[in-house]
Amino acid sequence: RVQLVESGGDSVQAGGSLRLSCTTSGLAFDEYTMGWFRQAPGKEREAVSCISWSGSSTYYADSVKGRFTSSRDNAKNTLYLQMSRLKPEDTAIYYCTASFVAFSPAYCTVSGDKYWGQGTQVTVSS
Repeated sequence: RVQLVESGGDSVQAGGSLRLSCTTSGLAFDEYTMGWFRQAPGKEREAVSCISWSGSSTYYADSVKGRFTSSRDNAKNTLYLQMSRLKPEDTAIYYCTASFVAFSPAYCTVSGDKYWGQGTQVTVSS
């Protein structure tokens, strides 16, 4: 059974940093495109970032480009999201995703055909 477990969410002040982790089991991690989505209260879910199986290709939403960095450790079956210069509008539940579909920026924004974690809350106060 595939499991994705996010951790690292917290409450921070604007300008601060957080690192989210997503540990996985039940899948061949190094064969999967991994991603992060987020959903803020009252808003639609949005794609935040996406990373190819090798880590050589990445996608970032314009709203986080230059502030967030996605990485992966295939030996540890773990995905990371380093978030810096956080803003109140980054407040959301962050979800980890896994997809067997090859990486492409367009596909990164599609929520279907993916495994999902349960989410971790990030709250940024001004």
